[in-house]
Amino acid sequence: MCIMLPIYTASTIRQWDEYTIKNEPVNSIDLMERAAKACVVWLVKNISIEHPIEIVCGNGNNGGDGLAIARWLLFYNYNVRVFIKNDLKKSEDNLTNLKRLKECGFTEIINLNENTDINFQNNSVIIDCIFGTGLDRPVEGFWMNVINQINQSNCRVISIDITSGLFSEPSITVDLSQRQLTIQATATLTFKTPKLGMLIPGWGNYCGQLEILDIGLSQNFIDENASKQFFVTFDDIAKRFKKKEKFSHKGTYGHALMVAGNKGKCGAAILSSKACLKSGVGLVTVHNIDECSFAIHTSIPEVMMDNSPMESLDVKCFSAIGIGPGIGTENNQKELLQTILKNAECPLLLDADALTLYSKNPNNYQLPTNSILTPHLKEFDRLAGESKNAYERLTKAQNFAKENNVILVLKGAYTAICNVDGKVFFNSTGNAGMATARSGDVLSGIITSLLAQGYLPIEAAIIGVFIHGAAGDFAAKNKSITSMIASDIIENLDLVFRELEG
Repeated sequence: MCIMLPIYTASTIRQWDEYTIKNEPVNSIDLMERAAKACVVWLVKNISIEHPIEIVCGNGNNGGDGLAIARWLLFYNYNVRVFIKNDLKKSEDNLTNLKRLKECGFTEIINLNENTDINFQNNSVIIDCIFGTGLDRPVEGFWMNVINQINQSNCRVISIDITSGLFSEPSITVDLSQRQLTIQATATLTFKTPKLGMLIPGWGNYCGQLEILDIGLSQNFIDENASKQFFVTFDDIAKRFKKKEKFSHKGTYGHALMVAGNKGKCGAAILSSKACLKSGVGLVTVHNIDECSFAIHTSIPEVMMDNSPMESLDVKCFSAIGIGPGIGTENNQKELLQTILKNAECPLLLDADALTLYSKNPNNYQLPTNSILTPHLKEFDRLAGESKNAYERLTKAQNFAKENNVILVLKGAYTAICNVDGKVFFNSTGNAGMATARSGDVLSGIITSLLAQGYLPIEAAIIGVFIHGAAGDFAAKNKSITSMIASDIIENLDLVFRELEG
């Protein structure tokens, strides 16, 4: 498998910087210059020169980034003002960049004190360079007042490297109710790889749009310092995606069984099986009740139906099985789940009602190794118990996957795919419009399709989640986030596969 973007702790990121400085070699101040240039490239592309730029700089190296950004923006004729704290307790690189900025003849440097009321200009964009990744305690005093004024300004806010006030290493004990202590950014420009806090609900809410900028940190450091947490990008998926071969046939790409839908929930069967078929599998059979047959055949004539009783259901002839969307939780469905888990010899995916049945009495079921479970947050809480916050839930998900030898897909923004070996893969695609009925059924169909095509379970989960999110992004672009429905995701799968095939 190719190397994905690793996610490191704040202390390891500092070691990465130091390793690059020592082994490239490059001076610390020059590495800061690289970071500033990368930020300015993004800012020039995304912010019109008509907007005044207000840069608020702390005393550390994050503030030094802001001072260097100010100097570079002058070359592009932006109207720039810089705000600094009126004291000398600054890092060496911060002082160097402050000196360089003054040597350019720049005079719009405003010293802040305890009583300053900041008068941000109309239509301005604020650049947040107050705190970096090393923050490990809540903000108070002087900087709390500054952050409150920024949040109350109604201006667009761009945070550099990390949103000020946010911990890069979240904790179970952090009180997230103190929202006034953290910048509410429109976008965050972070260096080389995202920080864990940016990817978790409750923390990542503050970051806005996440942009990852390459500043040339040493690749050798990644090779020598293995991570167990990764951020999945398009390049990773493109390298794993298998294109169809010229002399292949439908049997080459597997036969998937979707056990989905029930009385009043035929739509679950339709959406999951259609998504499965549209994701490249050779054949799809739906196991359902007679009442859904007409609706399914009318909506998707390409799929086959199997309405046979559970005792005569031959599950050994399938390449992969997905079970759960809309099946209900009655006793007969409990027996159906037990039959499939006991007799199936192919990879399995459990979603929705199958997870609910399992959570009610896990001792009644034996999950085959490397089965894929795709719970949303509430479904996972039923599996593993309620959590104090999202970080504790993520930790429980990692432990659940390891202890049960399964792959757990914890759905949400930056969906976390937890592997049996303790590794976690955070997805980079998707948007808020996908929080809609039956979106999860579509994901189940996509992953089941990839399993049937012969992808390893962990790869099917990673690729399936990415494709699902990317199709949702195309749907948002072509329609809207607000009006998106699950079938819109399926309709945009072809655009995702077109890019991967290219």
